[in-house]
Formats: sequence, structure tokens, C-alpha cells
Amino acid sequence: MASHIGRRKFLATLGGAAAWPLAARAQQAAVPVIGFLYGASPDPVARRLRAFRQGLKDSGYVEGENVAIEYRWAESQFDRLPEMVADLIRRQVTVIAALNTVAAVAAKAASTTIPIVFSSGEDPVRLGLVASLARPGGNATGINNFIGEVTAKRLGLLHELVPTANRVGVLVNPADVLTETALRDVQPAARAIGLQIQVVNASTSGEIDAAFAAFVREQVDALFIGPGGVFSNRRVHIANQAMRHGIPATYSQREFPEIGGLMSYGTNLTDSWRQVGIYAGRVLKGAKPADLPVVQSTKLELVINAQTARLLGLTIPPGVLAIADEVIE
Repeated sequence: MASHIGRRKFLATLGGAAAWPLAARAQQAAVPVIGFLYGASPDPVARRLRAFRQGLKDSGYVEGENVAIEYRWAESQFDRLPEMVADLIRRQVTVIAALNTVAAVAAKAASTTIPIVFSSGEDPVRLGLVASLARPGGNATGINNFIGEVTAKRLGLLHELVPTANRVGVLVNPADVLTETALRDVQPAARAIGLQIQVVNASTSGEIDAAFAAFVREQVDALFIGPGGVFSNRRVHIANQAMRHGIPATYSQREFPEIGGLMSYGTNLTDSWRQVGIYAGRVLKGAKPADLPVVQSTKLELVINAQTARLLGLTIPPGVLAIADEVIE
């Protein structure tokens, strides 16, 4: 009799063990999935990615525990974005986090139903991402980074750092959606402080080299590097070219002075990505993008590489030093 009871217990235990993976799989299947979409490569944005995950954590979600993330990196090949979005839609992600402007535009073009949380350097109303900042009204909301709006200030800071400059070379990627705004703002800003500008387009490493050759021929005194993932991916190449030719340059992202560029001024994109993580978490909890106002990013940062300034023979004015968020020695 006792042996029969023991046998029944053993079979019951075995049955429970067999059922456990099924229950675990069912539980795992219930975990929401975030589709992560970015137009460039992961290498330059490790700090921002940590901030995105921190934003999710602040909202109660931890990757690998109660949320999964499907990552898609376009490596600056923007024509890949539509298929990447289509793939995320096929995988039935719960929300798409589009972490730059081109990714946001691609996601919005692909779906009017899947919730989208974006980080955009261009006016999201003008791009058609939302109906208005206060009342997005559709399936998308996010962070507006004011990349265009800081152009005049960035050019002014460059002029303070290089007061003898008369001619400024402007390097832009014609394929980037932020370029139109950058060019629209840089020309009147240059006129206002008496600078002449020379605009050169580049989208590849070879074109960047050709652009620098043109800047040297034209004897520009300083450089204004336009925004965008293509330049961010090639930041070492660009910063090295600027140093090789002894041309002071200003950039839109702190990742440039961190690897030897002279200075950057712009939105604190690390904070922006954290806020995207927070909003994505709120959407996972049931909030509708239509009801979440677009956050106007107010954190701007000035980062200066003091060693690069010395190598270029520049003295950082006390007024500029006083407002710098970080001075890299």
C-alpha cells in the first residue's frame, strides 16, 4: 500500500515538473515586448542606452525580468528602417521606442495603431508625428530635443572660442531629416555675428575626406558639424580630420569631445533617452500616447575638451568656462 502511495506521489511530482516549463513559457509569453529602433549604430550611444533602461526601471520595468526588448540598429542605412519596423510589427511588439528622428518617421509611416514613443530633434508637429505638443492625438508621443533651436547658440559659442574666425565651414548630411532645419538656422545666425559660411555635403567616409580637403582649400577658420547619426558613427574620423588640419570644430553631441573633438553644445540626449524609457513604461502600464504630452527637453549641455583647445592654441574664455557643464582635461 505504502509503495502505491509513494508511486502516486512520484508521478504527481513528475507531472508537476513536466507542467512547469509550460507554465514558465506561458508566463514568459505574457511579458510585454518593446521594439527598439535607432537609425545609427549602438557603439556611440552606450551611455544613452543605459539611461533608456534606467527610465524603464523608474517606471517599474527591468529588461529580462518583466519586459523584453527587440533591438534594431540601422547603422545609418536609413533605407533599412521600413523593413525593420515591419519586422517589429510582425513580432507584435507592445510599443515601439524610436530613438532618433529618422526612426520616428519610419515607425509612424508604418503604423497608426501600435504605440510609438520617440526622441526627435525636429519639430514633431511639422514632421506629422503628432497633432500638437500638448495633445498628440494619435499613436505617438515622446521627447522634442530642440536640436535646430540651439544652432545659433552653438555657433556663437564657437565664435567666442575662436574670436578671430571669419569663415566657418558647415558639414551636413543631405540625407538626414535634421539638415534642412540646421541650414535654415545656421545662415541667419552666421550673418548676425558677421561670419561667412561654406556648406559642404557628405554622407560617406570618402565624402567626409573630400569635404575636409575643400575646407582646407577654402581656408576656413572653424567648423560647424551638422547633427545626425552618420556623423556620430564617424565621430573619430571627423574629430581626427579636424585635428589633423588644425581646424577648431563644434559638434551637437558630447560623444565628440569625449574622443578628442573640441566642443559640443546641444540637448542632453542621455536625459532624453531616459525620458523615452519612462514614457515607454507608462504606455506598458496602459497610458495612451494620445494623452501623453510631448516633453520639451530643457536640459542642454556644453562640453569642452580642454586638451584639444590647448593643442589648437586656443584659450577658453572665462565666461565660456563658467557655463560649461563639463571640461575634459
